[in-house]
Amino acid sequence: MADWKGFLQRKNIVISARRYGIDALGAMAQGLFCSLLIGTILNTLGTQFGIPFLTAQIIKINDVGYTVGGLCSFMSGSAMAVAIGYALQAPPMVLFSLVTVGYACNALGGAGGPLAVLFVAIIAAEFGKAVSKETKIDILVTPIVTILVGIGAAWIIAPPIGGAANAFGQLIMQTTLLQPFWMGILVSVLVGIALTLPISSAAICSVLGLTGLAGGAAVAGCCANMVGFAVLSFRENGWGGLVSQGIGTSMLQMPNIVKNPKIWLPAILTSAITGPLATCFFGLEMNGAPINSGMGTCGLCGQLGVWTGWVSPSEQAIANGALAIAPTAFDWAGLLLISFVLPAVLCWAFGLFFRKIGWIKEGDLTLN
Repeated sequence: MADWKGFLQRKNIVISARRYGIDALGAMAQGLFCSLLIGTILNTLGTQFGIPFLTAQIIKINDVGYTVGGLCSFMSGSAMAVAIGYALQAPPMVLFSLVTVGYACNALGGAGGPLAVLFVAIIAAEFGKAVSKETKIDILVTPIVTILVGIGAAWIIAPPIGGAANAFGQLIMQTTLLQPFWMGILVSVLVGIALTLPISSAAICSVLGLTGLAGGAAVAGCCANMVGFAVLSFRENGWGGLVSQGIGTSMLQMPNIVKNPKIWLPAILTSAITGPLATCFFGLEMNGAPINSGMGTCGLCGQLGVWTGWVSPSEQAIANGALAIAPTAFDWAGLLLISFVLPAVLCWAFGLFFRKIGWIKEGDLTLN
């Protein structure tokens, strides 16, 4: 047992919830952001503003033409796998081999590909790390082991993992359609909490394929936390804190939440209000790439996702019955109110109340 632990330590193989559930998941979201999400944005910009370079078919693969954005989306599996390998501190030969593993796994996983990539890339990376530099022919052994283990695992587990993730996502979306009020609260609160915790709400929404009303509720919850904390902590952090939390991440408040969990209540209560408003009153749907549902106001990706879903719905949204629409003034008003105005006003008001009763004290929201 001691030899085994020593081997794992020497190979930097750390089997822990933090390494796999936080570091790897967060990195996967970044890989997805830099491929699928950016590709979706580029395609939408090219189509809506008539930019020839973004609408031209750069290459053809099996008689299918791909634009710049299409190529980004095409490589999303590889991008996620490499990002996961990077988070696991995989050596170069393992990291480069994950390109093939990620592409194959994402293809085999279908709509639930991102979740399959998370599991398979971890397995392949750790096996690759285990054999790395253990032989004199490392240049052959390491990539062969990484690729064979990865694709073998993908072939066995990616389809059922993808199917399960897709089914669960469908359950959430269908339940939201049937019970928009209660599910609006539940989805908004839970995804908003996930966004502030040191895990990836974007990756979770992508894994579950959240679009439609459920995606709109998720956007509401994320905005309630990001804009809410930005406004709530303005007296402590000023404009710098407003920007870093409002278009960056509310995760910056986690050290303060650990010290005093009550500071989270204004944002959570706000999300419980804006979620059902988004689903029941404004009918706010997020039909862009599902990853946008968990982005909130980070780089305005949540809002870009809603706009993209209006003018050019993603493949997953189309599969769920979404159609392109011409947004009305009411649609724009709903997006602005749910994303910015209501989170700012409600969280500020709740914050005043909790400061008055002493649950939030001066300095509790100061960023280090």
